[in-house]
Amino acid sequence: MRDLICITDPGQEQAVALWTILASPEEFRMLAVVASAGNTSLDNTVRNVFAVLELAGATEVPVHRGVAQPLLRPLVTAAHVHGETGLDGYDFPPVQGEAESETGVAAIIRLCRAAPPRSVTIAQFSSMTTLAVALTEAPDIADHIDEVVMMAGAYFEVGNITPAAEFNIYVDPHAAAIVLESGIPLVMLPLDVTHQLRNTRERLDAFSALGTECGRAVDALLTFSETFDLAKYGWEGAPLHGPVVPLYLLRPELFRCRLINARVETGSELTMGMLVADYWQITELPRNVLYARDVDADAFYAELTSRIARLR
Repeated sequence: MRDLICITDPGQEQAVALWTILASPEEFRMLAVVASAGNTSLDNTVRNVFAVLELAGATEVPVHRGVAQPLLRPLVTAAHVHGETGLDGYDFPPVQGEAESETGVAAIIRLCRAAPPRSVTIAQFSSMTTLAVALTEAPDIADHIDEVVMMAGAYFEVGNITPAAEFNIYVDPHAAAIVLESGIPLVMLPLDVTHQLRNTRERLDAFSALGTECGRAVDALLTFSETFDLAKYGWEGAPLHGPVVPLYLLRPELFRCRLINARVETGSELTMGMLVADYWQITELPRNVLYARDVDADAFYAELTSRIARLR
């Protein structure tokens, strides 16, 4: 069983990712969820985390507020994709929970220090500001982290918020650079993989066909958020991002990966946040990222649907 700290800014597809984790109690123990600013404001993401957890009946998971602003740049959000709340598309019941008084940075530091070496997995779904601040304030916690598994970056697909940059890195490229240079084992699940996972109508209907509230919510949420991407890409289904993190942890054999060197551009406004990925091993720089290139999409959706089927 993995001990997880989830850092997230839900986000329709991140809601599905959190439900996948909650549906897998034999594999995951969720130590905490840290809400971060990104897809929408921090106040919204805190509320959205509770909405997702409470719909699945997971009221015991501690929720903490992450860092509200990027390290050096203004916050960029994605209301054009996710709606004004960041989680439009499904009518969630009113939220009951309240965030812990302990900050997300303090919680990450405390939980890591209390754990044995190399025993905590960071499930990183959003910008990396909170994790970068925790690593800067308490570098010793790196020894307690087994790996950081992140949905971030792109090489072959390049960018989705600018021509050069993927959203999660672009929101705070300086924080991403800190994490990539931390020496912690890193798994990067980029747009190159998520663009192979397309929410066709058949795949979305399979969630509603489960006959559960969470299944219907998955269909409704992903149907809402796909509108922008369908117009943008002209594909038969929008790409699916967040669930790659739990699916990699559950079924790593579904992904084809390569150990590479990866750095983040932080000096150029033209290419700010671009992932400089040495996929073809042109340099002798240390290989710091296990980079996913391909995924078995049909097996992925079959596993995802079977996990969501476990929820109410």
